[in-house]
Amino acid sequence: MRPLARGGALDFFCSFRYNDRNFIGQFATILSINKTRDFCDGRFALIFCGCDCAHFLLSGVYPMRKNTRQLVQCAMIAALYVVLTHLQNLLFPGSATWAIQFRASEALCVLAFFTPAAIPGLTLGTLLFNITYAQALPLDFLLGSLASFLAAFFIWKSRGLTLKGYPLAGLLMPGLWNALIVGWELSIYIGGGFFFNAAMVAIGEVAVLLTLGSALYYALRIRGLDRKLFG
Repeated sequence: MRPLARGGALDFFCSFRYNDRNFIGQFATILSINKTRDFCDGRFALIFCGCDCAHFLLSGVYPMRKNTRQLVQCAMIAALYVVLTHLQNLLFPGSATWAIQFRASEALCVLAFFTPAAIPGLTLGTLLFNITYAQALPLDFLLGSLASFLAAFFIWKSRGLTLKGYPLAGLLMPGLWNALIVGWELSIYIGGGFFFNAAMVAIGEVAVLLTLGSALYYALRIRGLDRKLFG
């Protein structure tokens, strides 16, 4: 079929084929735009945008036969992050949101050692939690999500860098990026100075990753679940 483009409108037959990953990505984007217009709500717009970004990040890298599995992994990681963080806040109010915090769901960052789906998964999970948490700071949805994205991205990039089999460099990434970004945000909104807030955030992140994160990492490796779930 020859491509057609009239009146400046998009014609999918111009450069996309049915079942091609680019066609699916474009179709998903248009669906989300329509839904966003129907809802006319900024929060729903962010959720749909986040889902589209996750799809775009994965569909641009992986063949279609792998893409579905990657999308499922991404959705599961995002859902786990949101549920675990809200559950912790419910059982131990404030323990997952204070400047010095022990957010157990941050242990899920180690999944980025095994699958790149954790990058959009953790980013989307952080975004959804900050959107649905009533006491989140005004820029949490943006800066918290950015910190999660950078942490997961550099964990994936440093997955081969270990110290006697222990991925210390990767485990420190969440502490580094959250300290820089969230520490700056806290210094703007609640004061106390950047270095103080950055140190408090880093302490909480590093504590989680070196304890719960390390335990999860070795549990997945020893039982071979890293290959079964993400191979």
